[in-house]
Amino acid sequence: MSKRLILAACLALPIGASAAAAPRVEVTRFHVGDPARSGTIAVEEMPGNPDISLEFRTYAAAVAQEWQRVGFTTAAAPAASDYVAQVAFRRSFRPTGAPRNDRPVSVGVGGGIGSGGGSGLGLGIGINLSGKPKDMVTTELQIQLRRRADSAVIWEGRAMTQARQGSADAQPVTAAQKLSAALIGGYPGESGRTITVK
Repeated sequence: MSKRLILAACLALPIGASAAAAPRVEVTRFHVGDPARSGTIAVEEMPGNPDISLEFRTYAAAVAQEWQRVGFTTAAAPAASDYVAQVAFRRSFRPTGAPRNDRPVSVGVGGGIGSGGGSGLGLGIGINLSGKPKDMVTTELQIQLRRRADSAVIWEGRAMTQARQGSADAQPVTAAQKLSAALIGGYPGESGRTITVK
């Protein structure tokens, strides 16, 4: 094989590897029967979580946009909406190459989503100046859709994705949009099934 062909093959490897490693979103949803398909909705922070203002607004905006796509209308007066979408999110950081049983560094605290597992709320920013491989960032989004009249949960779901720290997919705005679209898209989805969305 000529040196030119070897060089071309070497240059092609990172491109293929990057394409294969494109982040995916793991989604799990739960509901009983056929939940509501329309009505006014307000997006609120899940109770028990700290006020994180700007970061929450990033996720709230993405979530509200996706509810509109599936037939709901953003309430002009949030306190009088038919439904409330309660939102929590968490970002955690795991050093590249760390064993999977090592606990990642998490940013955020939170309550639970009804079908098992803890939830969290928070957003962290890390800067790596050491030249070492960047951390993997895991971002989780959890939503509970409740009727405002009786506070009953009619639908809930969790979405999670991973991306390398510093990449476009690890940025808060991109992660919020990607997770919201994957979780709410196809609403209400199959209850109790975990799927992977590209």
